[in-house]
Amino acid sequence: MTLDTRDHDRGSAGLEYIYYVVSRRARGVSVGVNLNPNNACNWRCVYCQVPGLSAGRAPAIDVPRLERELAEVLERVSTPSWLEAHAPEGARRVADIAIAGNGEPTSARELGEVLEAIARQRYAAGLATTCGLTLITNGSLAHQAPVQRALERLAELGGEVWCKLDAGDDAGLARINSSATGFARARRALEHCASRCPTWVQTLVFDWNGPTLAGPALEQYCAALREVHEARTQLRGVLLYGLARPSHQPEAAQLRALSEHELQALGAEIARATGLEVRVSA
Repeated sequence: MTLDTRDHDRGSAGLEYIYYVVSRRARGVSVGVNLNPNNACNWRCVYCQVPGLSAGRAPAIDVPRLERELAEVLERVSTPSWLEAHAPEGARRVADIAIAGNGEPTSARELGEVLEAIARQRYAAGLATTCGLTLITNGSLAHQAPVQRALERLAELGGEVWCKLDAGDDAGLARINSSATGFARARRALEHCASRCPTWVQTLVFDWNGPTLAGPALEQYCAALREVHEARTQLRGVLLYGLARPSHQPEAAQLRALSEHELQALGAEIARATGLEVRVSA
């Protein structure tokens, strides 16, 4: 099996918690840590690729089992022969370990323990200085003390946060992410993350009866990023990307990927308005 950026199957390794994919944004093989194997999330994004998505939080995590699985996978994917057989040319390196999965990972009560298990196994595999560590989150729980402690520990381990922000106003968040908490709270969540750990904003844009980030909403989005950046946080930039994999949500047939030209133009506009680096992945 050759891994592909358009297939992020969480069952790729045949394990409960650990999987591997080729990541467009990490630019290599990303070892995933799925803290939501129950397919439960507190948001429902219209582009979500998880089949059978349900409302809820992460289940209890068997941390010893997760650590054993991670040790097995890191040994597997670190070998040149495995990389040559399974990863496309240009992506034959272990780029990062990504805490992500089929829902919101910060809803796992064991998040702190999971971080320590990852730190041990990344060191044991000899990857502590070459393999990144990423937490992919919607930021909705970043105001909670246990999550904030985990963010600080992530920073100590040299990791970073990819914090989702797909819209620039309340209506966009409700429409795209089924989030009723509003844009002001999303902005505060981003600041919570970026004040504790190096953070990239992760924004998916697409056409849904028009571009999902445009006009006044785009202006407010850029203003919020600029404010967080100017507050001397650790906001690094924007990971701007388009639809690459099929949605499993009812709205799937209505969604259209933007062209690379459209994404690049939007990325340039965001960079001008915010002063931040923008990395575009079509």
